[in-house]
Amino acid sequence: MTSELPEMRASDAERERVAESLRDAVAEGRLDMEEFENRLDAAYKARTHGELEPLVRDLPAPGTFQSAVPAPAVKGGWAERIGGTVSSSGAFAFWGGFSRKGPWTVGPRFTAFAMMGGGEIDLREARFADRDVVIRCFAFMGGMGVIVPPDLTVVVKGIGIMGGFGDDATGEGTPGSPRVTVTGFALMGGVGVERKITRAERQRLKEAKKAERKELG
Repeated sequence: MTSELPEMRASDAERERVAESLRDAVAEGRLDMEEFENRLDAAYKARTHGELEPLVRDLPAPGTFQSAVPAPAVKGGWAERIGGTVSSSGAFAFWGGFSRKGPWTVGPRFTAFAMMGGGEIDLREARFADRDVVIRCFAFMGGMGVIVPPDLTVVVKGIGIMGGFGDDATGEGTPGSPRVTVTGFALMGGVGVERKITRAERQRLKEAKKAERKELG
C-alpha cells in the first residue's frame, strides 16, 4: 500500500490487507517465520498508514512475480485435504496431556478439555472432514495450544477468565481454504492460537536462502 499522507489513521480493513500480503509472502518463501511474526504483530498494532507501509514495501503484489526457483507444489492442497473419515472429534487431559498432530482428520466439531494439564492441537498437516470447522477449547488451571498454517482461514472467539485466550491467528487464508473457528474459554489457565509453518517448510526456506546467497556470491 502507498499513501501521500503517512499520518492518516489506518482502518481495520487496511491492517487486514497488509496481514494478508504478509501471509502470501511467507507462503511464497519471501519471509521467514520470525520476520513474518514480527511484521504481522506490527501490522495489527499499526495506527497509521506510515506504520503499515514499511511492512510491505519490499514485497511485490501477490502473483506479480514468479521466482526463478519455484517452490514445490504443496503436497495435499486444500482440495485434497477436505473430506474423509474423521479420525478424532475430541481430546481430554486431566493431570496429563494430549496431542493431535500430523496427518490426522479433524471433524466438523472438535472439543478439547484440559484440567491441570495441557494439550496441543496442530492443524498444519491435518485433513478437514468439512470446509467449516469449529474447535472448542476449555482449559481449567491448564494450558492448550492450537497451531494453524499461514494459509488457513481462522477466527478466534474465546474468552479468558482469570486466564488468557490468545489470538495471534485470526485472518483470511488462501482461496479454497477451510474456515476454522476456535472458541471456548480458559479459567485460571490459557489457550493460545498461532500460525506456524511446518518444520519441513522451515527447512526448505533455509535451504532456499542458502542457495540464493550462494548465487549472489
